[in-house]
Amino acid sequence: MGILGTLILTTAISGVVGTGLGGLIGALFRKDSNKTVSLLLSFAGGVMLSVVCFDLIQEAIATGTHIFIVITSILTGVAIIYILNYLIDKRTNPEVPHINKEHPQTADNLDELIHSDHLEQHYKKKDKGFSLFIAGIVMASAIALHNVPEGMTIGASYASNDGVMGSAALMLAILIGLHNIPEGMAVSVPLISGGMHKTKAVLITALSGAPTIIGALFGYWLGDIGDLGLAISLGFASGAMLYVVFGEIFPQSILMYRSKRPAFFTILGVMVGLLIIYA
Repeated sequence: MGILGTLILTTAISGVVGTGLGGLIGALFRKDSNKTVSLLLSFAGGVMLSVVCFDLIQEAIATGTHIFIVITSILTGVAIIYILNYLIDKRTNPEVPHINKEHPQTADNLDELIHSDHLEQHYKKKDKGFSLFIAGIVMASAIALHNVPEGMTIGASYASNDGVMGSAALMLAILIGLHNIPEGMAVSVPLISGGMHKTKAVLITALSGAPTIIGALFGYWLGDIGDLGLAISLGFASGAMLYVVFGEIFPQSILMYRSKRPAFFTILGVMVGLLIIYA
């Protein structure tokens, strides 16, 4: 199998299979545990943080590109994902009854993070046609905003290792796949609650993980055009992931399970990340 074939297969398993597995679990059991999801997100976020800070950003600096270009790439990744998330939140939050001025300024549950709660409101109102289609597109866009930068980190790490699936890229793919399982559950449950057949809901949920592949190909392509491209790819992917981790995953995990344990699982994740990189 060629370089691109390996990359596509790895990210397809991570994105499509991981999300689809979550969709299947949601279809069969239609329940989740906030405590389990919170600790899983905290651990995955810790490993991602470790890999981004101690591997991807270090690789970007090691290309010899000026440090200001690396920093600008990181900040650009943060800014773009933040702005796109802000625009989606501004469009959807007023339509969800429980999200008001007293609500935390970030998602306090997984269905809010990917806006499946917004789609569920349209199902409850028995909306059909265009409005339901738009709600579905909004949810797909919200999922893509997480999956594309996740895929980019895999692709950029792959490019930095000369087209070899190194331990950091492989572990990122595994962690992203695990992270996608509860996300898939949050997608399939409202679809099924709205009357969609379970098989169709699981298939749609699995397809929602496809943007991971797009992100991986883009990250690899950008990183393969030279040192400057590699630095920009690694920097942008790192910035996007830093925003997802600090702006969404960590706040959400704490709000879902108000305890000290998410912090310990985050620290554990960082240590595991260090082992992956340096062991």
